[in-house]
Amino acid sequence: MNLPKRAGTYGKVLLRITAAGVTPLDHTILSGQYPRAKVPLVLGGEGAGVVEEGGGSDFPVGSRVMFAGPYGVSEDGAYSEWLAARKEHICLIPEAIDDVSAAGIPVAYLTAHISLSLAGFQPGKTVLAPAIGGSVGNAVTQLARALGAKHAISSTTNHNKAGQAKALGFDQVIDLTREKLGDGVRRITGGRGADIVIDSIAGDVLGEALGALAPNGSLTTLGYSAGRRASIDVTDLIWKRATIKSFSLFAQPQAAWEEAWHTIVPLLKSGAIKPDRCGRHSNLCGMCQADSRF
Repeated sequence: MNLPKRAGTYGKVLLRITAAGVTPLDHTILSGQYPRAKVPLVLGGEGAGVVEEGGGSDFPVGSRVMFAGPYGVSEDGAYSEWLAARKEHICLIPEAIDDVSAAGIPVAYLTAHISLSLAGFQPGKTVLAPAIGGSVGNAVTQLARALGAKHAISSTTNHNKAGQAKALGFDQVIDLTREKLGDGVRRITGGRGADIVIDSIAGDVLGEALGALAPNGSLTTLGYSAGRRASIDVTDLIWKRATIKSFSLFAQPQAAWEEAWHTIVPLLKSGAIKPDRCGRHSNLCGMCQADSRF
């Protein structure tokens, strides 16, 4: 086996890549809209692999791991046969989860957990995460439900996906072909609205989601697959004493990542949250990150 230069020399863990995740950031970089990306560059900010060396007792040789980090942005990423990853960026894959599914877990579920925490999530809160077919929308919905949300609401612009979502147990998905986002949220919550919105798609949806907030609610914006520009009604902020803020996963401290994994991994093991590889559910898939506008 011909290995690249030893990862241990740099205090990293050498991984043999078995699956690479696909995120909207890959498209952003490819289209030249992220000027800070290092070029030339191998894309891929997350993935799964097998430890070949450098993992020590925490990650013995042969361990299956998933990872996310600055790979594919400031250094070469997962679209490769090998990757030298930092220990703090990797996590053991639960036995019941295959590598392809695991490759799409880190960005979506770390984002979901940390953004919910920063928004003040507690059991009994109502959470809205538009786009049940997108990675973050799906992950936030599943995680909020597993952690005791009163309502874990999502949406879709596709009538067939709404039916598929219900069949999969997502019983609070708003079919935007039949009602507006705000109307759906008010129907589900008895007129109160959502305490927390985690919006991963922006565009027109951001303004609509802001209008669906409950008094003293908060909206976190962290993606823009539906458009970079959005219009809002400022009275949705002023009259409700609401807040709107941004989120970037890779700006979060390592302690936040560790806390998130501490919650996420047991839920994966128990089956309380269920990431799946693309295609299993007629394209209703929490791991499908190439387009989260669903």
